[in-house]
Amino acid sequence: MSAAAADANVGTTPIREAHRFDEAALIRWMGAHVAGFDGPVAVEQFKGGQSNPTYKLVTPGRSYVLRRKPPGPLLKGAHAVEREARILTALGSVGFPVPTVYGLCEDDSVIGSGFYVMEMVEGRIFWDASFPGVAAQERPAFFDAMNDTIARLHQIDYRALGLEDYGKPGNYFARQIGRWSRQYLEDADAGRNADMDALVEWLPAHIPPGDKTTIVHGDFRCDNMIFHPTEPRVIAVLDWELSTLGHPLADFAYHAMMYQMPPDIVAGLAGADLAAGNIPSEQAYVAAYCRRTGRSGIPDWEFYIAFNIFRLAAIFHGIAGRVIRGTAASAHAKDRAANFPRLAQLARAAMERCG
Repeated sequence: MSAAAADANVGTTPIREAHRFDEAALIRWMGAHVAGFDGPVAVEQFKGGQSNPTYKLVTPGRSYVLRRKPPGPLLKGAHAVEREARILTALGSVGFPVPTVYGLCEDDSVIGSGFYVMEMVEGRIFWDASFPGVAAQERPAFFDAMNDTIARLHQIDYRALGLEDYGKPGNYFARQIGRWSRQYLEDADAGRNADMDALVEWLPAHIPPGDKTTIVHGDFRCDNMIFHPTEPRVIAVLDWELSTLGHPLADFAYHAMMYQMPPDIVAGLAGADLAAGNIPSEQAYVAAYCRRTGRSGIPDWEFYIAFNIFRLAAIFHGIAGRVIRGTAASAHAKDRAANFPRLAQLARAAMERCG
């Protein structure tokens, strides 16, 4: 990610006009529903989080994070903050690194849309997948921490957590390709793209055989994790909006897509000198995940990459539509919208590598 794009994500800003709400109503709700809460509250908006507006709530005793649905008309099933709160609560119960959820409000009348309040986890967020602020000899440990965390996630028994209805087991790729194809095709404001049209046709006919179901994060990137302030350890995984029950290889390939992603689009390593940076190779990173999850390898790897770049392109297409409609939440949403055609081209190139 470029320095300018990273700056657009880091820290807080005064609340943007389109995302203001009744702060007094929020304080009343927190007083009734959040144990130990005591005002007053100063509210700031995080610069990042282009989908669900995210706020920092500062009180004399502690800080909280509020995630809410954006105002205005929403696509069906999108921005489901109640799902985020549910998965965070479930994963926290088995010690997986997520923030603690203090309360969920599904009553739109309180601040204008549903929201939840969670712990403000203090640590380090890396917006650049090359981890430039880390000493070269320490970088492998940070990559290993990410690898270990996603492997742990994929080995959690979702049934034991009561999450059987958190998604539909089986046929994940067919369902996801259908979902993102529809979302792309139905968002007329953002228009059509020849590369995306080709992918919409090709992907359903080339799904690899075999199936497995686990909890999947859906957006597992270095900038969606908080690392310990001084150690190479993941202490919180954030942004669970796209989580569901799905195929673990789809989730892992999305994460490992960083090796093929230009750094100015999202946190990526394309073009980086991995050896000079002491960064594990893509092959070594995939092998480490396979060791942790008991796999001998991942056939059809380029299909999983093509699928995931297509999916990310569809998400960026949706951001483009929100920019046009004036409902995009992030300060850098316009940059992401502008990068949609490049992502579509990258997805098609990965598709063509599949033969």
